[in-house]
Amino acid sequence: MERRTKRDFRFGVTRLCFTLPATLGDRGLPTPYERLEEPADLARWCVEAGLLPTPPVVDERDLEAAWALRETIQRTGVAIAGGAPPRERDVASINRAAAAVPLVPRLSADGTSSHWSGTTVDSVLSLLARDAIDLFAGPLRGRVKICADETCLGLFVDESRPGQRRWCSMSTCGDKAKKSAYRARLRSQN
Repeated sequence: MERRTKRDFRFGVTRLCFTLPATLGDRGLPTPYERLEEPADLARWCVEAGLLPTPPVVDERDLEAAWALRETIQRTGVAIAGGAPPRERDVASINRAAAAVPLVPRLSADGTSSHWSGTTVDSVLSLLARDAIDLFAGPLRGRVKICADETCLGLFVDESRPGQRRWCSMSTCGDKAKKSAYRARLRSQN
């Protein structure tokens, strides 16, 4: 198994719209980790997210638009997780991004699979904004949460039956918390 690095994008089991905010890691630290440093990173993300089959042409404007939508989705998710209304300008920004022509699902020739059809970053961002709208205005709105790991602060949808999930991912933040708690118990026993 190949070891993951900080440069690797985090997709995991999460809502599509939350994969974009996850491109800024360690949100709770004074210096978060930027995974979208340059346009080529955004092009790579579009492919690795399964949104485009080949890297799109990405320029600085596209990268800035992705950063802006990323932070808008993050702020809106944090507001909703905290039971507060989102900022009007964030709602307007999500609606503006959603208004662009989105990626279109296409059924494969044999009818057994599908893929997204589109070539522009604007179409990718539109799809993400539409997914955010669906989540924030839909039945899972009350399940939007913020990771309990104070260095992560990633958004996730708690789809567990009791609604008590605390971490964005058990394999990263949850595992880290459990190891930390175990070490603390060992230290207290000595």
